[in-house]
Amino acid sequence: MKKLRFISMICLLALFVASLAGCKKEDVNNNGNNNGNGGSGGGGSAQTGYVDLGLPSGTKWKASNETKDNGDVYYTYDEAVSTFGDKLPTKEQCEELKNNCTWEFQSNDGCKYKVTGANGNYIVLPAAGRRYCGGDVNDVDYLGCYWSSTPFNSEYAWYLVFDSLLFSDGSRYVGMLDGYRCYGFAVRLVQD
Repeated sequence: MKKLRFISMICLLALFVASLAGCKKEDVNNNGNNNGNGGSGGGGSAQTGYVDLGLPSGTKWKASNETKDNGDVYYTYDEAVSTFGDKLPTKEQCEELKNNCTWEFQSNDGCKYKVTGANGNYIVLPAAGRRYCGGDVNDVDYLGCYWSSTPFNSEYAWYLVFDSLLFSDGSRYVGMLDGYRCYGFAVRLVQD
């Protein structure tokens, strides 16, 4: 029984390592920039940098993440809301992106997801990790955490999250969770 448990643990560890293979941490902070060209469909605008993914609401998603003047890519919830206001996506807009696009995990040039709309246009969301309330940065090349503008309560807010861990059925997690507002997450803006 112990031998079977040991073998199972080794297999799970091998799956985890394989799911991260090829990711380069130094390349994650490319902000998902695809030069605003909107992918093969060409729906983005070089002037605005927003990509039309053919979503039912008509919401367009920016082609790259926001970066502070000092190069920091992490914003607390309050920073994100006060800095970007209604350009920050709502929980509903994040769910629309999740439910109406194809999510393709990629591990070349850093771990990320290529998110393709029904019209063939796409954005790239890097797994930029997160900054804990105490300041430690963790999970780069493993998690992608993106704030929504929607509060959960006075301490938490909703965010879009995905990971690079490959489950036994071949899937990866993409969904909405609530997190401490003091966490530092990436920001991707929208345009109605």
